[in-house]
Amino acid sequence: MNSRNNQKHTRVGVDILRKLYENGKRIFTVRDALEVASYCGVADSYVVESLHHLSNDGWITRIKRGLYKISISFPGMTPIHEFEVAMALIHPSAISHWSAMNFHGITEQIPRIVYVTTTQPINILRSSKELRKIQRSYSREIGGILYQFIRVIPERFFGIKVYWVGEARVAMTDPERTLIDGLVSPRYFGGWAEVYSAFELQFSKLDLNKMVEYSIRFNAAIAKRLGWIFEKLGVENSILQKLENVHIKGYRVLDPTGPRRGHCNKRWMIQENLHIKEMRWSQ
Repeated sequence: MNSRNNQKHTRVGVDILRKLYENGKRIFTVRDALEVASYCGVADSYVVESLHHLSNDGWITRIKRGLYKISISFPGMTPIHEFEVAMALIHPSAISHWSAMNFHGITEQIPRIVYVTTTQPINILRSSKELRKIQRSYSREIGGILYQFIRVIPERFFGIKVYWVGEARVAMTDPERTLIDGLVSPRYFGGWAEVYSAFELQFSKLDLNKMVEYSIRFNAAIAKRLGWIFEKLGVENSILQKLENVHIKGYRVLDPTGPRRGHCNKRWMIQENLHIKEMRWSQ
């Protein structure tokens, strides 16, 4: 195709981008572009070709097949946060784990990975050539940023609120749910000691009754781990009793990523598989 036609497709594409931007579509699909094109009086046959030239000219960046974000070179455009990209990749989803912990100010450590919880099969993020059996987690690099997707059953997709991150509204686990996730999968937080430290740091700001409810909605093992921590942090007995009354068969390890060894705490039915020196105990 000659340069004149290329310029025509680019002009058409810029008109489409302008309309998308006005509609708040900083990240958009081909379908979004087609819908906008119809309002602009642009034929569908021009749209895909226009997107191709816009990408080559740096006006847009391809995130995955059929999904694009508008480049900061577009007039008035501000940088798109990686959380906003994550929300566009899979639905429903929520920023979670270490990423949420950092956002809520529970830790000063900045994770190098964006953690995302979803109820969707992880395989929908893969191309047809990459399809394998469904996994619980899957990581993918986009624009130099690594995204870690963690799948949960729909019954465990709760404790999520919408927060403003830059110009975008982003679904994210609230502080209580974020710390409960630390008891489920401490490896997505930098380890169990980091999770315990976060409990200490955030303790005075937490809704303890909400955490009790969240832990029981997960399972008895999470409730017992929470009870063990709450006792160490000096939580009143009326709250501890709710967790102590949760029925459980057999002992569960404190750190689910650690070995099955250590002292067995009968009150919480928890095997304390961490050395004392590994913990930062409250005074």
